[in-house]
Amino acid sequence: MTTRTLPSTGEKRGTKLKYLTITGLMAAMITIMTAYICHIPTGINGGYIHFGDSIIYLAAALLPTPYALAAAAIGGGLADLLTSPIWAPATIIIKMLIAIPFTSKSAKIVTPRNIAAAVIAYFISGLGYFIAEYLLFGAMPAFIASMSGSLIQSGGSAVFFIIFGLALDRTHAKSKFLNAA
Repeated sequence: MTTRTLPSTGEKRGTKLKYLTITGLMAAMITIMTAYICHIPTGINGGYIHFGDSIIYLAAALLPTPYALAAAAIGGGLADLLTSPIWAPATIIIKMLIAIPFTSKSAKIVTPRNIAAAVIAYFISGLGYFIAEYLLFGAMPAFIASMSGSLIQSGGSAVFFIIFGLALDRTHAKSKFLNAA
């Protein structure tokens, strides 16, 4: 019979501190990638194309779910507060929802589940912003126009996530980064 030792309080605190630090870094990167880097305005509703969602996907593949949800909400919310504040409440909810389908439990970032999660995130984001636009403006915008804008946004972020994730997987960055002392 083998005995299993539980992590000490110091080890637990160190792990939580590491996750909080990575969460803060991810939230900052999400904000910058959403609000400033490759920020391309589209349409008349204040929307824009960005690659911040790819960092949300990356955070969700690296961090346990509660930390990934926090990074997504904080990063997306701050970006909207800086660029288009009317969307911030909806964005906070939607960005948390798109992080949920991903898993951080694999040794790799790009897994079949995380690729499928990027597709699921497209539908969550498209539908979420469609509902938000309907609630904010009281008019039924063209559903196809709304979903096509989301396809460009989410599709580009999914491709960027997969390319960046595969590069990080080749260097075993996830295990090195999360297991570093």
